[in-house]
Amino acid sequence: MARMTKAQREWRPGMPRKRRSTKVLFASTVLALEAFVVFFATLAVFGLRSDEIDPVLILTSGLILSVVLVLTCAVVTRAWGIGLGWVLQLVIIAGGFLEPAMFLVGAAFAVTWWYGLRQGLRVDRENAERDRLQAEWERAHPE
Repeated sequence: MARMTKAQREWRPGMPRKRRSTKVLFASTVLALEAFVVFFATLAVFGLRSDEIDPVLILTSGLILSVVLVLTCAVVTRAWGIGLGWVLQLVIIAGGFLEPAMFLVGAAFAVTWWYGLRQGLRVDRENAERDRLQAEWERAHPE
């Protein structure tokens, strides 16, 4: 028998589905896109600077950063996951020391990260308020 998650064990018929966080969705999307950009930036740095920097170091560090970006998608539901996301934004901007275009790309993604978190939080608050008002209406107007 397959193991059930906590949400599956606690589910009862008629229970409303828990709404997914828009903030988490936006944050995960930005991190996943950054993982692709870091992967291709790693290939660019490998092609341009492999005579100056050890190629194994370039490929290993780039691939590790890409994997960390993807894995961070799983922990953005926690406060420290958002903090880790901010640290990763700084790491990507710092990639500009290896490939100057990454200063611009990293800054653009950092702004996107900030905007996604800000707007996602706003949408989550609006959804919570809408759900609260809907629940009040349903209590006031039973079928």
